[in-house]
Amino acid sequence: MKKILITRKLLRTCEDKAKETFEANFNLNDELYSQKKLIELSAGQDGILSSLTDKLDSDTIKKLPDTIKIISNFAVGFGNIDLEAAKNRGIAVTNTPDVLTDATAEIGVLLILGACRRAAEGIDSAKEGGWKWSADYLIGKQLTGARLGILGMGRIGQKIAKVAKSLGMVIHYHNRSKLSADKEDGATYHDNLKDLLSVSDVLSVCCPASKETVDMINKDTIEYLPKGAVVTNVARGDIIEDEALIDALNRRKVYAVGLDVYKNEPNLNPGYLKHKSAFILPHLGSATKETRTAMANLAIDNIDEFFKTGNCKNKVNR
Repeated sequence: MKKILITRKLLRTCEDKAKETFEANFNLNDELYSQKKLIELSAGQDGILSSLTDKLDSDTIKKLPDTIKIISNFAVGFGNIDLEAAKNRGIAVTNTPDVLTDATAEIGVLLILGACRRAAEGIDSAKEGGWKWSADYLIGKQLTGARLGILGMGRIGQKIAKVAKSLGMVIHYHNRSKLSADKEDGATYHDNLKDLLSVSDVLSVCCPASKETVDMINKDTIEYLPKGAVVTNVARGDIIEDEALIDALNRRKVYAVGLDVYKNEPNLNPGYLKHKSAFILPHLGSATKETRTAMANLAIDNIDEFFKTGNCKNKVNR
């Protein structure tokens, strides 16, 4: 039976599955392992079931024991792992695609609604009590007729588009390539970022984090947005340059933001806290029982498939 280090606590049913499949080394206290401790705990293990909170950079991967043959990331993303370093060590890296589309898209829509309709301010006002209704009380932006720009029209972007369209929004998107007509479902394609941003009353960032997308939304590209636009991010924090977005909020170039992800999680840039119009969530994209169960089970299955066949369909460092 293969020995597997599981770096973070999983739901009980998933840990039971791991026990049945491997000789699993669990993180009983859900401790955030340092890179040094992760390397130490990997001794004698055949694989690692990692989390996005594990920073498996080049230096860490170089120090992993030779017994490690696979890193199965408990996430659809894999920006926490140096893929090239793993490949050079002969270590397969896998992810958990497809199973979190619906849950993450739901949060994406929540960010749009929360930011546009000033939900954070409304929640605070309701908790404080004593608020008085008036014709201009917490006036927000209506979604019906607004143009939604989706940056990254993958599965999550398409699901957000479908829901947003049902709310009366007009869908625009930018992708590496134009989608087929059935996947577009009436959305307008823009072959460059500038054109997309220029028509985005609301921007939904849904693209994966990569060398090409890091700080894609920055002090220069933000200027392409219409004045008073809303910016939301359900993808990865690295895609947005925080200081630039905060500056845009200060200047009222951007009306509001909705963020489920941000750089240096869980340490939010304090500049956002100065703005009542910042609707911030603690990375809840996949946080449903159904989705977290499916993710963990797939991460386990990826390891099982790899050791049984020598490969895995969800391998990302080919």
